[in-house]
Amino acid sequence: MLPIRPRLAVIATGVLLVSGCAGLSPTSDDAAPATSAPSSSAPPTAASPEAEETEDPDAPTSWGPTVGELDAARELVSTWTPEQLAGGVIVGRFHGTDPAEPARMVRDLHLAGVSVTGANVADLDQVRAMTAGIAQAAADDGRDFPPVIGVDQEGGYVSHLRGIATEFPHFASAGQAIAADPKEGRRATRVAALTTALELRGLGFTWVFAPVADVTIGAADPTIGARSPSTDPELAADAVSSAIKGYDAAGIVSTVKHFPGHGTATSDSHDTLPVVDSPLGEIEAHDLPPFEAAIDKAAPAVMLSHLDLTAIAPGVPASMAPEVYDLLRDDLGFEGVAITDSLGMGAVGGRPTPALQALKAGADLLLMPVETATTHQIVTDAIIAGDVSRERVEEAAARVVALQVWQARVAAQRPVPADVVERARAASADLLSASY
Repeated sequence: MLPIRPRLAVIATGVLLVSGCAGLSPTSDDAAPATSAPSSSAPPTAASPEAEETEDPDAPTSWGPTVGELDAARELVSTWTPEQLAGGVIVGRFHGTDPAEPARMVRDLHLAGVSVTGANVADLDQVRAMTAGIAQAAADDGRDFPPVIGVDQEGGYVSHLRGIATEFPHFASAGQAIAADPKEGRRATRVAALTTALELRGLGFTWVFAPVADVTIGAADPTIGARSPSTDPELAADAVSSAIKGYDAAGIVSTVKHFPGHGTATSDSHDTLPVVDSPLGEIEAHDLPPFEAAIDKAAPAVMLSHLDLTAIAPGVPASMAPEVYDLLRDDLGFEGVAITDSLGMGAVGGRPTPALQALKAGADLLLMPVETATTHQIVTDAIIAGDVSRERVEEAAARVVALQVWQARVAAQRPVPADVVERARAASADLLSASY
């Protein structure tokens, strides 16, 4: 069982299980609640010794959690066993619709959480029972912060809760709306993300694998297409920034994807490893602006693509290339959670220990390995043997814990309104209308 730390006990287990309680939000749709804890005292002045020696624990990081939350997370994971550490960096996959199966995996393997796909969804009651069971499993494992319960719910044809949650137009509508009327388009995009997130929270989710920040090249792009906000990097950056604001305000973890940009790939990474021959200067000008904008807006998580970027790390999927993580962290300044794209995709199929390769390269979360239990054992064994340093895994796990503490705190500040479905439907129609 995981040890409990008082600083991490920011929210009662009961709130975790009923995060979709039907109270009216105390803030308007356009006003975000404070995302950092209020300081209990004035910060030290620049002239005082404390200013040089002590960092305000209530100060927010550049990606959401406070400095104190991150420090407490580091302290917590330093006490974890190799089995707990291995689980803390894996978001598992499961088969079927039995709510007991993902709960068992989270509890027994100490998983950070699970990703829910359309194949795991039967009906509304089953989804709620499933997410509640996963949250309870994390609590039973000794955690006082919520697990990662994630879903691809981008809008358009990538919506795994079809028939359960409100359907939104594809994300290209956001770029079109901003092009038509920048101010109104940004507002409609932000409110669409806000209401999507609140509705997902009402269903028990804590993460959404969106928004897509890829800048598509159009018809030659077989994977992203209308999932992309635009063919224009600046319009895409505007759309992504607006979406991040909405997701953050609603208290859900958003995931900007697929770094450093999948929109120029002319083959599908679900099937094969696409080769992208763009020079670095072209990647910087065409692909990176939406990611830079997202990081500037305190994006909490970024998803790494499975692309062979010949100008950066030829022959190695971006998700497993240290050079790509260096680009994300050192060049763009991202300090939050780096998560891989699904490790069950054809682009990385057949590679030996892909999850371990990604973890060593710099990933903090390993998404949907083909065999979750096998991957957990591989990572556990690697920690014990020193094949991956405990320091690297603790760094990754601490970011994940701190982010989940942030999610619980912000969600508690913004209850899910009783009329969330009606609001979501109105926001969906509004975004579609604004795109014409």
